[in-house]
Formats: sequence, C-alpha cells, structure tokens
Amino acid sequence: MRIEDFKKCQIGECVTQVQVRYYEVDRQNVVHHSNYARYFEIGRTELLRVNGYAYKDLEDCGVMLVVAKLDCRFKYPARYDEIIEIHTRVTRADRARLEHSYTIRHKADGKILAEGSTTLVHVDREGKLQPMPEFLLG
Repeated sequence: MRIEDFKKCQIGECVTQVQVRYYEVDRQNVVHHSNYARYFEIGRTELLRVNGYAYKDLEDCGVMLVVAKLDCRFKYPARYDEIIEIHTRVTRADRARLEHSYTIRHKADGKILAEGSTTLVHVDREGKLQPMPEFLLG
C-alpha cells in the first residue's frame, strides 16, 4: 500500500472494551497508573482500525506517529477483572498535530474512571517532523 492509496478517515470516535488483566494491577488490586497510557494507545489503535487501517499500514509507508504530549486525570480506580470502556475521540487534526481525548469508564455503571488526552506528531524514519498526512485530517 502507498500513502496515496489511503482514503480519508471518516470515523472520529469509537469505544473499545478491555477486561483488566492481573498484571495491570498493583498490590492494592488497583490498575497501576502507567497502564492508562496503554489504554489510550489501545483506543487510538482501534479508532484507526475502524477507519480501515492498522498502524503497520502507516509505518510501512513511512508514517510514524509519536506521542508528543500525554495528560491523564484519575477519578476512580479500576480493579482486576473489571470490564472498562475506552472512549476515544479525535479532537483536533491539522497539519501539525493529531489530538485525541479519552474517557475511561466502568462498563457496569458508566462511572468515569479517568480522562485524558494525547497529542501526536508525524515524523519520518529519521525522526524529523513532517506535516500530518492528509488522509488523517478527516
């Protein structure tokens, strides 16, 4: 696949369910804070997938999206074996950046566990900043 073959992403949000795994929790049975960055990545990956692509497709064409900024605010703990929902939404897409917002909720009661955001930038294989590919601008 060539970058010219990519069609514009039309879907700007999705919900992904994850069951909290044992290795994600600490001794207090609470999801360790470092796992929320992984949950955000799961959400971004699935949002790309519902648009018909995988990160591998982008990387094979030389499109490397890297996290330039990550923010997370914790509200309530998630615990082992609970099912959580990762609500992922594109909040800004321009030639310089791609921003996502995230809301992590308990599936059972909808309670918000955490909210966050990321800013991605596009770099080439040498790590030099590049304009965001047109197809990601939706």
